[in-house]
Amino acid sequence: MDFIAAYLKLSEREFEEKIEQAFEILKKCTLCPRNCHVDRTSGKKGVCRVLDKPYVSSWGPHFGEEFPLVGRYGSGTIFFGFCNLACVYCQNWTISHLGEGDEISYKELAAVMISLQNSGCHNINLVTPTHQVPQIIKSIYIASKQGLKLPIVYNSGGYESIETLRILDGIIDIYMPDFKYADKTLAEKYSKVKNYPDVAKQALKEMHRQVGDLVINEQGIALRGLLVRHLVLPNNIAGTEEVVKFIAEEISKNTYINIMDQYRPCWQANEYPEINRRITQKEFEDAINIALKYGLTRIDCLIYSKRHYFWF
Repeated sequence: MDFIAAYLKLSEREFEEKIEQAFEILKKCTLCPRNCHVDRTSGKKGVCRVLDKPYVSSWGPHFGEEFPLVGRYGSGTIFFGFCNLACVYCQNWTISHLGEGDEISYKELAAVMISLQNSGCHNINLVTPTHQVPQIIKSIYIASKQGLKLPIVYNSGGYESIETLRILDGIIDIYMPDFKYADKTLAEKYSKVKNYPDVAKQALKEMHRQVGDLVINEQGIALRGLLVRHLVLPNNIAGTEEVVKFIAEEISKNTYINIMDQYRPCWQANEYPEINRRITQKEFEDAINIALKYGLTRIDCLIYSKRHYFWF
C-alpha cells in the first residue's frame, strides 16, 4: 500500500491558512474547551501555562505504545510539556503538572521530527499536543519542506475543541485520544475539567469523520485512522460500559481500542482513597468482556496477545 501523509497533500496556501488560523486563536485562546481567552502571543498564560513557542520535555523512539505504532523501529514520540487536563493520578506528572522541559523554536521542533524519521521510527507521535497545536502545525510545515513524510499521531487526553480539530483536518493521519470518563462529575473531580464526556464524544466523532477506522498495512503498521485509549480505573470510576457502548454504537464497531490495565496511583492519587490502588484482574477482565459484549473486536491486548487472559 502506497502511503502519503495527509499534510503532504495540502497546497502551500492551505497549509499557510491553517497556520494563520491556529495562531489567531492564541490571541484570545480557545484552543481547548477550557476557553481561557488569554493572549498567549503577548506573554499571558492560561491554565496550560504555555505561550506561543513549542514547549517540549523529551523525544525519542518509544517501544511502549500500541504495536501498530511501535512496529520494529519504534514510535517517534515527542512529549510536550504541561497539559490542558489536570489529572490527579497523572503518571507523567513531572511533565504535565511540573512542566519538565524547555521552550524551543519551531525550527528545532521540526529538526526533532526529522531526526526521529532518520532513526527509522514509523510515525511522529505527538504526546499531549492539544495546547500546542499552532506551534506543532508550523513545525510540521517546516519539517515537510525538509523531507518529513511519516504519519502524524495526535496522542491526546480527548478534551478537544472542534474548531481546533477542524484546523487539524488534513494534517493528522492518526488520532489517538483517551476516552477517560463517562461521568462528568467524576471527570471534574479527578481531571479538573467540565463536561468531559460530552466534549470527548464530540471530539471522537470529528476525529473519526476525518480519518475513519484505523488502517494497518501488511507489516502491521498503522497508517491512518482512529485509535481510542481507555484506562480502566478502580471501582469503575472510568465508566467503561458507557464508554464502549458509545464507541460501538456512535463511532464504529470496527474502532481499534486499547483498554489499558496499567493504572497505578501517582501524583496526588493518595489523597483519594477510592483510586489509591491498582486495579484488580477481575476489574480488567470485566472491562474487556463489556467491550466484547458491545461488538468491539479490535481490542489491542486481544489482537497482539500481550498477556494470556482467561478467555483465550
